[in-house]
Amino acid sequence: MLGARWMRRRPDPAESPWRFTDFNVLFRSASLSQLASNTGYVALPLIAVTALRAGPAEVGALAALSTAAFLLIGLPVGAWVDRTRHRQVLIVADVARAVLFATIPVAWWLDSLTMQQLYAVAFASGAATVFFDVGSQSVLPRIVGPAALVRANAAIVTMIALANVAGRGAGGALVQLLTAPVAALCSAIAYLLSAVTLTRMTRVPRAPAGTEARPRLGVQIVEGLRHVLGHAELRALALTATLNNLGSQVINTMLPILFVRGLDLPAGALGTFWAAGGAGLLIGARCALPTARRLGYGRNLALIGLCVAPAALLVPLVDRGPLLWLAGAGWTLALCKTGMDNVVGVSLRQRMTPPALVGRMNATFRFLLTGALALGAVLGGVLGELIGVRGTLWVGAVILALAFVPVFVSPVRRRRELPTALAVT
Repeated sequence: MLGARWMRRRPDPAESPWRFTDFNVLFRSASLSQLASNTGYVALPLIAVTALRAGPAEVGALAALSTAAFLLIGLPVGAWVDRTRHRQVLIVADVARAVLFATIPVAWWLDSLTMQQLYAVAFASGAATVFFDVGSQSVLPRIVGPAALVRANAAIVTMIALANVAGRGAGGALVQLLTAPVAALCSAIAYLLSAVTLTRMTRVPRAPAGTEARPRLGVQIVEGLRHVLGHAELRALALTATLNNLGSQVINTMLPILFVRGLDLPAGALGTFWAAGGAGLLIGARCALPTARRLGYGRNLALIGLCVAPAALLVPLVDRGPLLWLAGAGWTLALCKTGMDNVVGVSLRQRMTPPALVGRMNATFRFLLTGALALGAVLGGVLGELIGVRGTLWVGAVILALAFVPVFVSPVRRRRELPTALAVT
């Protein structure tokens, strides 16, 4: 009965982010953007594998280029976002990605599509994603305020999980039924709709006061790095999330090759497998807040990781028949843990960061986390050539299964409540 009453806890209306018009606009825009990204996530490697006969190294390079921009410009973007208006940044990023993805079906229909063009689209759209992701995470605390922040993060992570399911499932179906270039065109349309939606954002947060006295960009970047890496709890959160992304990307880089060539399965099967991971993200996001209140915010990250993360070791067993379902279940559980981490971890780091550092904190995390995606793609491609696809899957699974350890051995494990300070202006 106690547990039932706890699960039925009536939310405080002040905690609802939906009462803010700008949050509703941002949520709709981000939903379209995530749907586009996840459809493209399936389409690009399948175009490379099926149409251009790309091997493990080329697929790894394609995946690496899609996230390499975070390593090159992620930190300066964070400092720059702290100085500027956010709505314009988000709109320009969406329009740029729409144009880039639209070039793929055009080149396909002109019979001129090459791996070089896919590389260029992956890299340039990744650069635009840097601006969109850092800008959207930085504007969120200013839109919803202190009381609604955790529920806003939960809503965003839930939406991302749903977009994983819908976008990757739809991407696989579109590739299978209508060809991969059509899937890329659908991504372009969704990005454009996202940009149009953002024009309805009415309360555009300005940069904090006193921008004329700000230090040089390089000094600001160092301040953001020092804040994250010099803080024991933030450092642990960053390391766990980085390892999680590294392991996941090593696995994801090899899955198209294994499904299409090794197991001779249709594109829809790969989309469904990836969608199962999205379902895990969704479950984790929905369970994050009640479990965090029950166990404590930090203890939730540590204990859930200990119990659930080892399920990633089921993924390399993937094969036709029952093992496909077993591997899918392991992937779903592993990403369920990721969904919980995303809600709780993002809320913790936002509450541990002063207002003037929010953009740089987000950019530092993005630099580390998405840099891990780039490294994971390269590592997956290299290992795929050296030890084979199946061996590479085992490497990724082990990394993913152990990713919770930095949080488990850090002060985060003992944190029951969110910090009282809040990063809003």
